[in-house]
This record gives sequence, structure tokens and C-alpha cells, in this order.
Amino acid sequence: MSRRTYRIAEAIRRLTSEIVQGQLNDPRIRGFITVTKVEVTEDLRLARIYYSVLGDEKKKKLVIEGLKSAKNFIRRCIGDELKLRYAPDISLVIDKSFEYKERIDKVLKRIHKEVEDANDRKHNKSD
Repeated sequence: MSRRTYRIAEAIRRLTSEIVQGQLNDPRIRGFITVTKVEVTEDLRLARIYYSVLGDEKKKKLVIEGLKSAKNFIRRCIGDELKLRYAPDISLVIDKSFEYKERIDKVLKRIHKEVEDANDRKHNKSD
């Protein structure tokens, strides 16, 4: 990724976050929504916007529907603000990395607890 592409991706991430938090009046888009990263093609024609949603599956589905309906508005705001020759076509992708991280943390904690329990049993037998 070139330096310019990286700067534009970061500008789109920041701007999209501001739009989602402050300019969208859709009641489906409420709660804790974070724009996690943006990937932009070298020709700046496509921006893939990753976001995460805190909540259950029902909440996530509502947010997905709300963002899908706001996609053209978000694209227009990005084009107006960044003054690019072409407003990039955007795709909104839910970022599941936070869920994966939580699942891995739970597994590691469970393994750690099992190791501690095994060590406790080992020490108790030797007493």
C-alpha cells in the first residue's frame, strides 16, 4: 500500500466513523459501532470499510441493514469531504476479529485454569 493510499484509507476510516456516530439518524444504527479499518485499492476506486458492532446477533443484523441503506449517503459524504476525482465505491464489511479475539481469550483462560488445577492436584498429592 502506497503512502497516499494509506493516508486516504485512514481519512476514510476517520470520516466514516464520524458519519456513523453523528450524521446517521437511522434508529437501527444505534449503540457501539466502531470503524476498525479501511482497505482502498491502488486506483482509489473501491474502499472496503470494516466495522464492528457490540451486541447480540439481532442488533448486528439491524446495524447491517441500517448501514446498507446509508451506503450511498456515506459514499457521497466521503467524496465531498476528500475532494477525490472519483468518490470510491464502498463496501461495508462486518469485522469479526474482535469476536475471534474473545473466543481465543476464553480458550486460553480455560487452558490456563486447567493447567493451574492440574498443578494444584499434583502438589496436593505430594503433601
